[in-house]
Amino acid sequence: MTGDRAYSWERLLSPVRPRDYARGGAAPVARSRSGDHRNPFERDYHRIVTAASFRRLQDKTQVFPLERSDFVRTRLTHSLEVSSLARSLGQLMAHEVRRRGLDPTLDRRAAGELCDLLLAAGLVHDIGNPPFGHYGETTIRDWFHKHLPTLEYRGAPLTRLLTPAMQADFLNFEGNAEALRVLSKLHFLVDEFGMNLTLPLLGCLIKYPVAAPDIDPASPNICRHKLGWFQADSELVAAIAAVTGVSGARHPLTWLLEAADDIAYRTADIEDAYKKGHFTYGEFRDALAGEAPSTADRTPAQVRRYADWLDELDRLLAEGRERALEQPEFYALQNWMIRLQSDLMSGVASAFADHYPAIMNGSHEQELFTGLASEPVLTALGTIAYRYVFTSRPIIQMEIQANTIIGGLLDKFIPAAIYWRTDVPQSSLEPRLMSIVSENFRASYDIHARGRDEVWRLYLRLLLITDYVSGMTDSFALNLYRSTHGIV
Repeated sequence: MTGDRAYSWERLLSPVRPRDYARGGAAPVARSRSGDHRNPFERDYHRIVTAASFRRLQDKTQVFPLERSDFVRTRLTHSLEVSSLARSLGQLMAHEVRRRGLDPTLDRRAAGELCDLLLAAGLVHDIGNPPFGHYGETTIRDWFHKHLPTLEYRGAPLTRLLTPAMQADFLNFEGNAEALRVLSKLHFLVDEFGMNLTLPLLGCLIKYPVAAPDIDPASPNICRHKLGWFQADSELVAAIAAVTGVSGARHPLTWLLEAADDIAYRTADIEDAYKKGHFTYGEFRDALAGEAPSTADRTPAQVRRYADWLDELDRLLAEGRERALEQPEFYALQNWMIRLQSDLMSGVASAFADHYPAIMNGSHEQELFTGLASEPVLTALGTIAYRYVFTSRPIIQMEIQANTIIGGLLDKFIPAAIYWRTDVPQSSLEPRLMSIVSENFRASYDIHARGRDEVWRLYLRLLLITDYVSGMTDSFALNLYRSTHGIV
């Protein structure tokens, strides 16, 4: 490693939690408690799996909404798969770094702890996503683009009262940023620190380490493409930076968490879509062959590897038929995906080691798949999923449904929140609507609004509603929409 900004695994795996930081800054904290031999990230894992917000992921869309089949993935089963893949990637990466002798500080203890951190982070990487899949995020953003200019507070437009950064939080709403709020504030147990997970774990979840004013979708650095945190969480982000030493860049383990997520959903989307009949085996095989790269846009090694994967798919189909399996095509598809996952994981671990100095000083900018021999296959799977799944009638219908339900709830709750906890008289409806909002969320608002000026409190009230809507499951959102709109 080179450079003055090189990170230290001791700080990247610090046991400090938000409550510790509030009481003593970045002062050292014991890694284990008397009688409790778990490391800090194992304790994080236990807190997560017993949390209601984690359980609610079982009724949130991954791709297919309100799915009744036990086979097709929900946001919960997807998160379990990402958790497992992330931990395995941590093991592979640590082994590769140690094998190459790149960093003697990545010892056995650090390797074990980073794997436990990734295991926990994988469980909650999507915990801030609203109902109805990623289109729920789009719906929230679209609603504010349309309605923010029309909203007023005490006769003044919100666009004049709220700072540009505050407005940008809603116009660029992201589930990734919402995850920080769910874990650090909204899961109200003892006090204002939420689940009080370790700061390195929270830092690992920040996929885009920029606030709204610094977003740059055209940047060659993928870390700048989307919103990383809301203005309301800036103090938490500062605490993460002070403890881990990472500021304005990704925590090194975030690269592995992102890779685990990409591997999981790219392969799972195809498998689930096949199971639901969106395409046949033959259509998938033809589509995959149709996406075969040429040496004009890929390296010779990538072209050869793509051909090898086509041959492997054919070989597995022949094997399934030789074994007289009832569904040889599904056997081939499933086992092909498993082999592809393994290949991609090995490649990602090697890529992490290849780019180790840049990752460990915050200057790395491209996802770890870039340049891998099997990268074109992963790209092709995304193209095929878009063609057969994300433009299909059921998904388009889900997106229309999400727009109606989430937009309809925002129509009701945002106007109610604007004058909530103020001296401005309201009709009998608005207080009733606000009484429906989660008691935990309202308690969190009261704590974090204390001592703030009027504009900041207004901003937090709007954020309270996006918190509430984002925390809903698909079924809850649908039922609440019906009840608040008089639909029996």
